[in-house]
Formats: sequence, structure tokens, C-alpha cells
Amino acid sequence: MSNKVVVAGVGMIPFTKPGQSDDYATMGANAAKAALADARIDYALVQQAYVGYVYGDSTSGQAAIYGVGLTGIPVVNVNNNCSTGSTALFLARQAVESGAVECAIALGFEQMVPGALKGAYTDRPSPMERFARTMTAVQGYEEGAPRAAQFFGGAGRDYMKEYDIKPETFGRISVKARQHAARNPFAVFRNTVTLEEVMASPAVFDPLTRLQCCPPTCGAAAAIVCSEAFAKKHGLDTRVIIKAQSMTTDRNSTFDEGDMRKVVGFDMTRAAAQQVYEAAGVGPEDIQVVELHDCFTANELITYEGLGLTPAGTAEKFILDGDNTYGGRVVTNPSGGLLSKGHPLGATGLAQCTELVWQLRGEAQERQVEGARHALQHNLGLGGACVVTLYERQ
Repeated sequence: MSNKVVVAGVGMIPFTKPGQSDDYATMGANAAKAALADARIDYALVQQAYVGYVYGDSTSGQAAIYGVGLTGIPVVNVNNNCSTGSTALFLARQAVESGAVECAIALGFEQMVPGALKGAYTDRPSPMERFARTMTAVQGYEEGAPRAAQFFGGAGRDYMKEYDIKPETFGRISVKARQHAARNPFAVFRNTVTLEEVMASPAVFDPLTRLQCCPPTCGAAAAIVCSEAFAKKHGLDTRVIIKAQSMTTDRNSTFDEGDMRKVVGFDMTRAAAQQVYEAAGVGPEDIQVVELHDCFTANELITYEGLGLTPAGTAEKFILDGDNTYGGRVVTNPSGGLLSKGHPLGATGLAQCTELVWQLRGEAQERQVEGARHALQHNLGLGGACVVTLYERQ
């Protein structure tokens, strides 16, 4: 059995800096309630919940969901690093598509602390240990620099070496992100910045400056997915469907080819995108709007090519020509992306989903991409997992 999967409702709360948010359970419950209200259904109709977060104790998902209702349904807690939110969506979509349930909720939240990401345990091997060894072998390790910035900055360096692009090209992505976020009331950073300001901000790890790195953020987002038959039975909005979705993990090339772009998931991205395009019968030329994983400007740039939005070696021209924004070929991260909207790890994938559903419904207000019919989502987690989702307006 393979049911058509409708995204009947989405919701999120405004993202904030650490220390300025409600607790994770309140944030999660509020996002779930917003998605239910958007779908115009009662929580009693939801048959399963998939709840994602990275930093939290076991069954934090229940703590959030119980703030919505106590109906006894299965609640599955999900942790897949930065791709956690879209992994929860992947599982919810899979449950509906298979016919196991008619309606499910995917919820993601994160209550973060200031500063660079750190592991929770020091008494056992880190799941990032193999990645760190590979990075050190390829480019060394710089004490004092955030590890994530070294991974993605290294990917940027490898791209620069191969294609001889300017460091300012990465900075232009931050300028674009802030311009988009200025139109988004849910974003953390809504003030615009100039290229000069981006490049003059403190160096983090060459070629990345502080304004080219996503901030730690608190927030939550959710989606209600259901079968088309369920949606029609209950009079729900059936305009937006998940046309295709793929999750990939690492292969040997991540560790064996000495390329930092592959260490940070380029091959996972490319494989997931190809699988989605093949399954949907849609190509990158058919996409009008994209929410992609811009944790650092370098990752946005290499992801343009990983998703097939522009051919290999042409990302700089793609940016300089304005093909990544309004008036160009495909609007990337109209929400402001992780760089400006913020990156609460467990919520990010579902915030991307929310933005794209709004876009396809024509409800994105000042951010609206005119004529959007196909929307692509890319959510990446080192360690590793990549989820690519293609949404279609029926």
C-alpha cells in the first residue's frame, strides 16, 4: 500500500536566542497546537507522534506532547543531529504512506545554550570521532576554533582550491539570508547587513567569519501529515503533498577521499536529491523555492551543486547573477535560513517544512515566491544523515 501523503497543517513559534525562550516542553506543545489549529483538526484524531530533539533527556517528546493531550498514542523520540526534525517528518510520512496510520504529527524542538556545539558525554566514544580523525588527517585541527566551523570551513576551502572563487562569495550568502529574514517575523536576526560588515566580522575559521555561522537558537515547529482519504473525509486542506522524500547516510567516500566537502555530507546530499528527483519525475529545473541547510555559508554554496540547482563549479556565478534569490532562477532560504532564522537543531527540519508549505499555499506574505508549485527541502546532520523532501502543490 502506498498512500498519497498530505501536509494538512504546519506551525512554529518565533525562534529566539538561548535564555529568552520558554522551556522545551512549552515550546513543543505550542508548536504542535499551532499545527493542529492550522490543520483544523482535534489532537484526538492523531494516531502517532514522532518528536525530535538533540539536547534532552529520554522521553522529552512525551513531556511536550502531553502538553497537547493525553490520548495514549505511540510517541517516538528521534535524535539524528541537525537533521532530527526532518527525520521525524520522514518517519511520520512513512507511517502514513505505508497505511500503518492515517494521521501523524511530526514535532521538533530545541532548548539550546550559548556557544559552540558540544557533546554531552566525556566518558565514552563520541559518534563524531571518525569524522574528527578524518578531518584532522585532511587539514589538521586548530585548537580554539569551533569544531563544526572547522568541518564546514574546510569544505569551503576545498571548493575554493578547486574553483578559485573569492572569499567574498561566501559572504554574499549571509547578505542574502539577512535580506530574506528581514521579511520573516519568526526569524532571530531581522536586521540586514552589508557585505563589508559580513567580511569584517570576527574570523571564526577561514574563510568563515562570525556572520557566516548560524547561531545557537531555541524554538519549535511541527507538521500534521495524513492520507489524502483522511484529509478529504475530515474536510482538510489537500493542496500540499509530499511528492517524494529520501534519507541517506554516509558511504566510504566520506572518509576515504580526502575531500572535506564529502566529509560534511556532499555525497549524502547528492544521492538523496537524485533519489527524490527520480521518484518524483521532477528535476531541479522544476523547483521554484528551496529551504536548504545553511548552517554555514560554505555549506549553502556546496549544496547548490549537491542538489543540482547549478552545475559543478558554477556556484559563484549562480550567486553573483542573483539566481539564488527573488527575481532569479530559484529562491533559496526565503525564511532567512539557519544563518538568520536560527538553528534550533531538533526544530530546523520542521521549520523548513513549515516555510515551504506556506510558500506553496501562497501564505508566505512578504516572502512569497510567485508561482511556486514545487518546493525542495534539504536538512543535513553530521554523523550522519541527510533528508531531502520534495513538496508539490496539487
